[in-house]
Amino acid sequence: MKKLTCIILFFLSIIIVTAVKADHPNQGFIDVPGGPVWYKISGVGKGLPLLTLHGGPGSTSCNYSLLEPLGDQRPIIRYDQLGSGRSGRPDNLSLWTVDRFIEALSIIRQELQLERFHLLGHSWGAALAGAYLLKKGTSGVASVIFSSPLLSTPLWIEDANYLRSQLPQDIQDTLEFHEAADTTNSDEYRAASKVFYERHLTRGIAKEKANCAGAPWNQVIYEHMWGPTEFLATGNLIDFDLSDQLYKIDIPVLFITGEYDEARPETVSKFQKMIPNSQFIVIKDVAHASLSRAPDDYRRILKGFLDNVESRNQ
Repeated sequence: MKKLTCIILFFLSIIIVTAVKADHPNQGFIDVPGGPVWYKISGVGKGLPLLTLHGGPGSTSCNYSLLEPLGDQRPIIRYDQLGSGRSGRPDNLSLWTVDRFIEALSIIRQELQLERFHLLGHSWGAALAGAYLLKKGTSGVASVIFSSPLLSTPLWIEDANYLRSQLPQDIQDTLEFHEAADTTNSDEYRAASKVFYERHLTRGIAKEKANCAGAPWNQVIYEHMWGPTEFLATGNLIDFDLSDQLYKIDIPVLFITGEYDEARPETVSKFQKMIPNSQFIVIKDVAHASLSRAPDDYRRILKGFLDNVESRNQ
């Protein structure tokens, strides 16, 4: 009887695994240096695939599920970068470098057989997209979308300091006090930071919400590469700057940012002018979290740009 039970359980396990694979044929894991990376492909449209790179560093791709309505035009591909979301979580600080993320992206592209595709990066994801193109070249990449982009840490901090100067004076004083005292993990500092975030990061109520259950972000990566807050860089991205190389990107480029974005429209406009024939669009009444706050506008802008790129290449 015990042997029979084991045999039954064995075949049941095979049936369950097969059923899971059948229900989720377009998601799985890809091994990259440091561990496995979870990915998902949504949509069966005939257009070129769109590969998305989430922000952070240390955030997750779940918000890009809001782009799935575009799946009837093209496959939408998202993945949780190593260390965050559903991907592996190695405890190795040496993995959290721009070059290592570039190599992971290169492997993911190869494994998914993306010979020709569009690339979209938001915030830190735009930094990764830009660094990838400048290191690996643009061959096979039909276009790139820099969404609320981090392309220069010095310019980002310059903008952050300007935006901070517009906060109430008591909030400014609190931020400066705790930064000088190295107590940025205090409740008082977090509360003061929230004022900045509500103005320039989240701003308003999400019109659509992604299901991020089971896909937590990784604060360790965020602080190791960036710092304690969006406006205080202390990590290994402190000197990151692609601005003097942007002119080398020789494919169609779209810049998107929010009217109140921490990636200030004034600075993003300067980036756009560095790349010949690139485009720049500001989404009104939103900040950094533009996709969830203005999903219809974001998808419309994205669809129009991608369709235009492909129609010119036919």
